Amino acid sequence: MTTSTPALDLHADVADLTAALIDIESVSGNEAALADAVESALRELGHLQVLRDGDALLARTNLGRAERVILAGHLDTVPLPAVPGSRGTVPSSWQDGLLYGRGATDMKGGVAVQLALAASLAAPTRDVTYVFYDHEEVQASLSGLGRLVRNQPELLQGDFAILLEPTDGTVEGGCNGTIRLEARTVGKAAHSARAWMGQNAIHAAAEILVRLRDHEPATVTVDGLDYRESLNAVKIHGGTAGNVIPDHAVVEINYRFAPDKTPDDAEAYVRRLLDGFAVVRTDAAAGARPGLDHPAAADFVRAVGQEPKPKYGWTDVARFSELGIPAVNFGPGDALLAHTDNEHVSAEAIRACLAALRTWLG
Repeated sequence: MTTSTPALDLHADVADLTAALIDIESVSGNEAALADAVESALRELGHLQVLRDGDALLARTNLGRAERVILAGHLDTVPLPAVPGSRGTVPSSWQDGLLYGRGATDMKGGVAVQLALAASLAAPTRDVTYVFYDHEEVQASLSGLGRLVRNQPELLQGDFAILLEPTDGTVEGGCNGTIRLEARTVGKAAHSARAWMGQNAIHAAAEILVRLRDHEPATVTVDGLDYRESLNAVKIHGGTAGNVIPDHAVVEINYRFAPDKTPDDAEAYVRRLLDGFAVVRTDAAAGARPGLDHPAAADFVRAVGQEPKPKYGWTDVARFSELGIPAVNFGPGDALLAHTDNEHVSAEAIRACLAALRTWLG
């Protein structure tokens, strides 16, 4: 731990605590300073067992309660805005009750709620495991939560998990899965002045784009929630030079699929749509069913008092689902503001999220 670690006041107003977290820059790969600050603050709380693994932290109550709940959130953010004058940067700033800064929505407001709960609930009605982890905003192989699953699986056991990703204070159950694939075409190179001597691989990819354009994504009901799917080309590249007929082209595809499917199911679906083309899977992550029928989840939904919604994007609730732990998303802020140059969250949204969780756990 560095001697310059800034001190965090976990008993301050949770909105001010959020601002303090934003002020410690923690772009993926640079989480150490924030992890140091969080660890130092947690170790001051005598009722918690604290463990650090790289730049991830686990803090647990051990009261022998009948149920254990996991509250999880990531410490890292996407890179700072490149546009001069952007407000979603570091340090934070306030205007009319809105807190601006990188991570305000995704997801230092949620992390502040975790820390405030850890400090104020020495004897919660359920045992709680607080998880703070690194490298969420980059490739899955670097995930700090994934590392904890590998290194500390016994400390990640629980009956129910809540990921404090931004949901505007509404419970969002489960999540869609995601798969990335490449559809490839092969042609024959030739001088562009003698194009008839070659075969244009980029032109051959037009049929791939047509099928994707005309595809109508499904809405699939899973355990009472309607998950909207999407299937899109996200990149296309090919060719070698401005005067050469291209002999190869690649269309990169992203399919967000409902949690009734496995990644293998999703791959088979895309292969059927693009029958006749070479398709290669490059990455995939399973979704998560809502799990709202679990008693702890049902009790939490009642405590929040709003109708639950599906989570369309992929989140780390899927990692908990793979562990057999039902999980939901619930946190302050509008997910549509995540990663934007105008990222912000209202002080009242952070306080309301804290109040709901404190009521449920206290």
